[in-house]
Amino acid sequence: MEESKRGEHVNAAYDPNLDEPPIYEEPGGEHRTVRPSVISAFGHDTLDRLPHIDFYRNEGSVSGHRAVRPSLQELHDVFQKNGAISVPETVEDDSERSDGTASEDMESAIANESKGGLKFGWIRGVLVRCMLNIWGVMLFIRLSWVFGQAGWGLGIVVILLSCVVTTITGLSMSAICTNGVVRGGGAYYLISRSLGPEFGGSIGLIFAFANAVAVAMYVVGFAETVVDLLVEHSAIMVDPINDIRIVGCITVVLLLGISLAGMAWEAKAQIVLLIILLVAIVNVFVGTFIPATDTKKSQGFFNYDMTIFMENFKPAFRKGESFFSVFSIFFPAATGILAGANISGDLRDASGAIPKGTLLAILITAITYLAVALSVSACVVRDATGNLTDLITSTTDCSGSSAAAACELGYDFSSCSTEECKYGAMNNFQVMTMVSGFGPLIIAGTFSATLSSALASLVSAPKVFQALCKDNIYTALRFFAKGHGKNNEPIRGYVLTFIISVAFILIGDLNLIAPIISNFFLASYALINFSCFHASYAKSPGWRPSYKFYNMWLSLLGALLCCVVMFVINWWAALITYAIEILLYVFVTVKKPDVNWGSSTQAVTFVSAVGNALSLSGIEDHVKNFRPQILALTGSVRVRPALLDLAQSLTKNYGLLLTCEVFVGSRSDLIQEVMAAQEMNMVWLRKNKRKAFYTPVIAGNIRQGTDTMLQVSGLGRMKPNILMIGFKRDWETAGRDAVQNYVGILHDAFDFENGTVMLRMDQGLDVSHIIEADEETLKAAREQEELDNEMMPNGGKSKGFFRKSNRSSQQVLTTRVSVCAPPSPQVAEMNAKLAVDGAQFKRKQPKGTIDVWWLFDDGGLTLLLPYILTTRKKWKDCKLRIFIAGQPGRSELDKQEMKSLLEKFRINCSDINVIDDIHISPRNDSVNKLEDMIKPFRLHGGSKDTSRAPHNENSWKITEEELSSFEEKTNLQVRLNELLQEHSSTARLIVVSMPIARKGSVSDFLYMAWLDILTKDLPPTLLIRGNHKSVLTFYS
Repeated sequence: MEESKRGEHVNAAYDPNLDEPPIYEEPGGEHRTVRPSVISAFGHDTLDRLPHIDFYRNEGSVSGHRAVRPSLQELHDVFQKNGAISVPETVEDDSERSDGTASEDMESAIANESKGGLKFGWIRGVLVRCMLNIWGVMLFIRLSWVFGQAGWGLGIVVILLSCVVTTITGLSMSAICTNGVVRGGGAYYLISRSLGPEFGGSIGLIFAFANAVAVAMYVVGFAETVVDLLVEHSAIMVDPINDIRIVGCITVVLLLGISLAGMAWEAKAQIVLLIILLVAIVNVFVGTFIPATDTKKSQGFFNYDMTIFMENFKPAFRKGESFFSVFSIFFPAATGILAGANISGDLRDASGAIPKGTLLAILITAITYLAVALSVSACVVRDATGNLTDLITSTTDCSGSSAAAACELGYDFSSCSTEECKYGAMNNFQVMTMVSGFGPLIIAGTFSATLSSALASLVSAPKVFQALCKDNIYTALRFFAKGHGKNNEPIRGYVLTFIISVAFILIGDLNLIAPIISNFFLASYALINFSCFHASYAKSPGWRPSYKFYNMWLSLLGALLCCVVMFVINWWAALITYAIEILLYVFVTVKKPDVNWGSSTQAVTFVSAVGNALSLSGIEDHVKNFRPQILALTGSVRVRPALLDLAQSLTKNYGLLLTCEVFVGSRSDLIQEVMAAQEMNMVWLRKNKRKAFYTPVIAGNIRQGTDTMLQVSGLGRMKPNILMIGFKRDWETAGRDAVQNYVGILHDAFDFENGTVMLRMDQGLDVSHIIEADEETLKAAREQEELDNEMMPNGGKSKGFFRKSNRSSQQVLTTRVSVCAPPSPQVAEMNAKLAVDGAQFKRKQPKGTIDVWWLFDDGGLTLLLPYILTTRKKWKDCKLRIFIAGQPGRSELDKQEMKSLLEKFRINCSDINVIDDIHISPRNDSVNKLEDMIKPFRLHGGSKDTSRAPHNENSWKITEEELSSFEEKTNLQVRLNELLQEHSSTARLIVVSMPIARKGSVSDFLYMAWLDILTKDLPPTLLIRGNHKSVLTFYS
């Protein structure tokens, strides 16, 4: 190391000429450069990057640009100093989106100032909204009645039980909110990102609808109070019912105006309403200390008195009320804890604000409810006549009175035990107005409670609905996803919410629908709790909430409590809620939205799969549980459609299907191609609903690759037991190495004791050249369209004299045509037939037969596979016909024996045919066909060296000794082809026992000739050979 004049250490190995960073080219044209801190931190240029938040953002982040770190290939591959480093197309952003648009991202705790949108803190955004929503009309209208019925002993239980449910939900919501960035959508966002789109999509829709109808409920409550005042002052406009509708509609219009003015005005309105509400609450406490007048005493108010307080301790349920009915009336007042979460997109730091604001709001409102209720219970008796003359005389004995507390205070309310009174905590809903220091403030508080709740619901419903529509789970609702202004306000959602609320104000029976709405909210709470439990239960490494004061079992208890409370409130409303949610869940599940949010459902599925695989590994295979698990050598999944479709029919959803593609070459040259193929083929399988896996492998030749797959593919007991391969039609021209590799694959399958299935179709299986031609044409058309759009103004829409010539764009198509000339008529006809045959097994098969030539007992696989096909919907119209070899003179006996065996196996067939003339020599013309096949591969010239030694250059050829040794077996294949053409030429599918070539004895080309002559000029044919272990049993 050298030291500079300034005393700084200089790295002698540092080359300042390398300060210019290499250029990175993105597929979309995006460039990436080296941050200066990389050089200064390490003293030299490096492709590695320091950890930074920008690398972890989603695409389209609104809080900062997404940086792309160098890929592992870029760091690992050989560095080219002056060359550009191209990022492969498979390296894409893992953005959370379902519609192809950049998703919003709010990772930053500080709002992006350039956007100019208003963001709220935890007090104005969450605490204030939750308190206003929880402090409803219950506080001023029904709270005294609840404590009158239940007594303050059980009344405290009612409030605390409600708070237990909401607190557990708040804790669960806090855990979910602090497990990453929270975007707009409130409860829908939390549930959908935790449990997946199926749960989120179902609850999101009913939650948004519940908020919209809740607007009508709160507004009607406000309108009823106004109309009561109009009646009191004789100022009715039409009649009470229509006056409620008129006042309600006017109120909704005003609330809509406040909402459309923006979140800033809505927040200011909430603050004003909060101040009014706080003053009204304080007014109640002040009133309890003001000495009661005689009028108030006659109505049951006596200021604080221990006698009254103790008398009100015990419950006094009347008119069929019970603890649960009283609880069901009070509990909706405790809801509203999602008011802050519902505007999560408008919060400055949703992850921090929602837990803090929601839990503090629950605590403050719970204390308020208890304090107000206990104060009234200590001041007001249950029943009062309101008659100033109902005084106690000096001779009255109060010990046995039904209203002992009032009796001791000088009033005789005993008549209330025999007739209904109008005053007292049990009878008068305006007790708070009587108790308060200034009655009109209670009315103002009631107005504030109803309007604040209505305004919160009017804002919540469109926000949640907009988030749901943005995710495009319900494509028909995409129209409502668009936002306007700096805060992306859902104007269309506001209008829809307004229409729904007005409709229910005008025509809705709110008393009937209120329980359903309450249950909708409770269903949301239940799923929030279950989301927390589910995420904790999955033990996913991605579940790392910063809020630690939660417990998975407590969350599960909260979910169960919510479900119980739903039935307590109204059992039929709970059933309706469950039915609607299940229907929506099924709809979304069937629709399968193209989203991936890393839900806990995926995590639990993975954990279950691993657990099941491990449990299976300890269980021995049993013949009754045998099912085909296929390794299909399809190549790319699009290249051999018939092979893939038939394999899919055999495994369906009940067996393992692995499609394998062997890339021949060096790993360094093919690694990027393999990675791209992995992604492309798996996407194709999903989109085309093929229940299969795609597995590529790089090897020196196809046999090595298949050998690798036979050894390592699968997991525990879930590993292939059948190798499925297409027949090699070009074996005569493919060359020695290709044939040896192909036959070697079959030998390897037998060595590993795998069943083997070979499919041959008349036109072949490989349609890769057709796919390539189609892709070339499509690419040319796409490029031509892009050029046309570029050369025309207004995005391709030409106008008047400004229209430009598209002559140059024709160059693309001309070039394509010149390179890929159209095929000749004969080739085009062959391609058409090949395309039709390739899709043959994708279609439903017409009536016909599956002919099974079960010639050799291989454990039953040759019989089981065609039987499985007949159980599939596509093959249900095809019947099995069984062909067996028999000895002359005992055909009927052989047929009966096979019939008995099939009955024991419980396999039905339409016919059993015994072929007793297999031993007859084949026709000369058939033998000549075989001779012509093998002629180029025979060893001529009378050579005495017929050994199979590896060093012998002719060891692969067919010798005369070999033909002589296997003459009978060769003739058998020729004869079988004649019989197959005679008996099964009209079959939909032929299944034949596959002949086996003994290693080292039968040359590869002779074996291929056997397979070729056996299946030549036939309908689609399957050659099957089991591993000679039973796959069928007649034991139970």
